Amino acid sequence: MDDSRWFVEPAPGAGCSIGLRISRRIEQVKSPFQTIEIFETADFGHLMAIDGCIMLTERDHFIYHEMLVHPALLTHPRPGRIVIVGGGDCGTLTEVLKHPEVESAVQVEIDQAVTALARRHFPELARAGDDPRAVLHYEDALLWIERAPPASIDVLCIDSTDPVGPAKGLFETDFYATCLSRLKPDGILALQSESPFLYPDLVKEIHGRLAQAGFRERLLLPFPQPTYPSGVWSVSLASSLTPLGTFRMPTPSLIPAPRYYSAGLHRGLIEGLPELFQKLL
Repeated sequence: MDDSRWFVEPAPGAGCSIGLRISRRIEQVKSPFQTIEIFETADFGHLMAIDGCIMLTERDHFIYHEMLVHPALLTHPRPGRIVIVGGGDCGTLTEVLKHPEVESAVQVEIDQAVTALARRHFPELARAGDDPRAVLHYEDALLWIERAPPASIDVLCIDSTDPVGPAKGLFETDFYATCLSRLKPDGILALQSESPFLYPDLVKEIHGRLAQAGFRERLLLPFPQPTYPSGVWSVSLASSLTPLGTFRMPTPSLIPAPRYYSAGLHRGLIEGLPELFQKLL
């Protein structure tokens, strides 16, 4: 095998890696925060990598983005004001704006270079930024959330990179507590919570910190993500008052053509979380 034709991401401490066959590197940008690369792969379309880690590919990004957004917005009774932390590729924003009841969607991304590259190489996602309901801010989300008015957000989606570098503070108890205070009483927090298969201790720690911050209701939603290490990833939902065991049924007008999410899948994860993941809660 010619290693120069493969993009390989190792999973630190897990004894494995994920690799994608690449045709060429299209672009590389070193921003003040990180190194962002765009590759053309042989089988997965365009690939965006940040600091050597796979962020998304054209072929499978929809699984992650649908799972981060639709369970939360269908669980909340009236998801009018949505805030996205991170998500510079605009994939999460794209899914949020499929919900007609959303009145505003604010995206707070620290690195404008991520969005600029997405506009060039993932235009089907970046177009969401042109929706009149979308507002894009490029700044430190920790500071933005600190300034946000209390009880002003219905659903807060944390679409972050791994808990290192600029994203490390987005996994701390103090940040979760601030998020809780910025959510309305029935608000919901949705966050990417890493691989429960590779990093069970980290997932357990995330849920413990959510509990310490005051989120009484918590739910783990694992799903397959072929291009992330181990192929298993997760989203976690948390709330103070809104029960996470019930949700509204999606309709064609609510979510146009979901490719992975379904009501049956959502219900199955609530009622039948695999035992090895249930232990993490």
